[in-house]
Amino acid sequence: MAKTSTGLPPGWAIRVSRNHNKEYFLNQATKESSWEPPFGTDNDKLNEYLKSYRANGNKPVVQEDGKIRVSHLLVKNVTSRKPRSWKSPEPITLSRDEAIQILKKHQARILNGEIKLGELAKTESDCSSHSQGGDLGFFGKGQMQPKFEEAAYALNVGEISDIVETDSGVHLLQRTA
Repeated sequence: MAKTSTGLPPGWAIRVSRNHNKEYFLNQATKESSWEPPFGTDNDKLNEYLKSYRANGNKPVVQEDGKIRVSHLLVKNVTSRKPRSWKSPEPITLSRDEAIQILKKHQARILNGEIKLGELAKTESDCSSHSQGGDLGFFGKGQMQPKFEEAAYALNVGEISDIVETDSGVHLLQRTA
């Protein structure tokens, strides 16, 4: 099975420079970037991961069965296909823009290290997966909405997505395996 742990500290992501065609490291909260791995990196794990990453065409490594695991935080709005949440018996009345603003605040807290996505999902996600910290388990291609799937498969393990909009609402994703 391919190694999927990057060895990077929380909040750091691997990117590839278009000019140099070389990996660099991005702090998702501060947008600081560095050619050198950040403090706290497990260099052995990172080097092992980068071998698989490069062999995969500089794309996130996926298990041999093609499945990944993702946790998410969903904020529904009036345009959601099912504008209801476990949090209230009343239909959701948030506008799309209000839902995005709420999710941006959650995103900032997660990226700044104040709280983990899974902890926040337990109380703030409108998805029934909230009780599992937003964990959706393992899934393969074709099992999720296209925009969700595309964003999920673009993440390395541990990375947090930007805001992803689907028919269900707006999401933050974190690849966990």
